[in-house]
Amino acid sequence: MATPYTMAGLIATADVKSYFHESVRSAMANQSLEAQEETTAYVVNLLAGYTRTDQLFGWSAEEGYDLKPLALLLGDAVQTDNIKQRHLILRRLGDVALFVSGLFSDSLRRKLVDVDYYCSMGGSAYGYLSESVHGSAAGVEGEVFGELSRQFNHFVHVLEEVGDHTQVANDADLIRWYDLWTRTGSSRAARLLSRFGVHIQDPIDARLRH
Repeated sequence: MATPYTMAGLIATADVKSYFHESVRSAMANQSLEAQEETTAYVVNLLAGYTRTDQLFGWSAEEGYDLKPLALLLGDAVQTDNIKQRHLILRRLGDVALFVSGLFSDSLRRKLVDVDYYCSMGGSAYGYLSESVHGSAAGVEGEVFGELSRQFNHFVHVLEEVGDHTQVANDADLIRWYDLWTRTGSSRAARLLSRFGVHIQDPIDARLRH
């Protein structure tokens, strides 16, 4: 299978799930990590889902495309009285923490919030979800979240290995180009992102359409 284009895992390929399934299973075998099939499938689906930029970066009329900080996601989860909404937010928190800490780990090491922070936040979010659905009709889902919580760091290393085999550009460069585009609408930054499979709208056009 041909190596797809990437923004640290934002893959554009005809068979995304198949690619990630092979990559995740191979990385788990290399690291002697065992997990139930449902957990492996969850990680594969997470990676496949975030191949779409709009699935990873949320949209708001004020900020445009942006990645909401984990602390703000946690605040949203704490403040809502809607249990279903709280679960959705915490799942988003766990998913983003796993994805970013696995595929953007080099960039996190140069920031105030490091990989350990992401692992702690993500593992705790999955742990809460596991306890919340324990004994309910969503028992299998609870087991998946529990395994992700207990082995969060191990899955981070799995994603790091997946990223090593899919990256064609430096993580920090790609994040810098994205940050530049969101702040200034730089056409050069947009062209560089597009070259690596990240297709984005013009910031002004995007705002007009929402």
